[in-house]
Amino acid sequence: MLKKVICGLLCASSLILAKDINIAVVTHGADTDGFWSVVKNGVNNATKDMGVNVNYRNPASGDLTEMARLISAAVAKRPDGLVVTIPDSNALGGAIKKAIKLGIPVITINSGGSYGKEIGALMHIGQSEYDAGLQAGKKAKKAGVKTFICINQEITNISLEQRCQGFADALGVKNNMLDVGVDPAEIERKVKPRLKDYDAVLALGPVATSPTMRAVKKARLGRHIYFVTFDLSKDIIKGIKSGVIDFAIDQQQYLQGYMPIVVLTQMAKYGVLQSGDINSGPGYVTKANVSNVEKYAGKYR
Repeated sequence: MLKKVICGLLCASSLILAKDINIAVVTHGADTDGFWSVVKNGVNNATKDMGVNVNYRNPASGDLTEMARLISAAVAKRPDGLVVTIPDSNALGGAIKKAIKLGIPVITINSGGSYGKEIGALMHIGQSEYDAGLQAGKKAKKAGVKTFICINQEITNISLEQRCQGFADALGVKNNMLDVGVDPAEIERKVKPRLKDYDAVLALGPVATSPTMRAVKKARLGRHIYFVTFDLSKDIIKGIKSGVIDFAIDQQQYLQGYMPIVVLTQMAKYGVLQSGDINSGPGYVTKANVSNVEKYAGKYR
């Protein structure tokens, strides 16, 4: 009888320790943007490794009004943790503040780290976008770049603006952004006639990079235009290997998907939380080291 009681207590204890943990993830990434597939891979692998339940949602077209609704719907279910991106605090702040007011632990990833801290998020997992742009600009300046154009596919995203501003400050010039949207043909059309006026082009991710590479090829400048981009894709890898792209800034977005699930799981289970943010980047991928990351591009990098 005693053995049965002890067994019952131990089984009950293990049930408590193994209780389902529910985590909601809401990002602004559109379905057509391959960057977010890597983030989702991180989320999915962490879900399996931690043995928790995770619900990943995003607005199919990247619409922020829809994203705010998705956050509100997630908060209404009272998850054990919420992971969000904040590309625009005006559009998303209200829904995220409600989660924090309800006592739901919130972690920001990718964008909105500073705003997240202001309203009470636990931490940010990503990179300092301004510093990433600044360091990239310093590399460009050392190579002799004096003028640049920044190809911005998400003009309302403060993180992308910070990248451009950092690059501009490193060169000591005005932040020169070109609003191109996400349509590849439109990006190419807008970028091509501008290239002749600049020493360098800064693209802010794979969505802008591929059509900008085509624009560079068709422009037939008769000179090398210094080309810097953010993040990795198969096209970007090819561009680096061929010498069209000088380097890419890698923020290792896989970790932005993986690490918040780990942190929130450990917090829910054991009440532990590390001090400080988690910097997933920046790293720099050049022709010299591209072979080390090539096989992971589009899946884990």
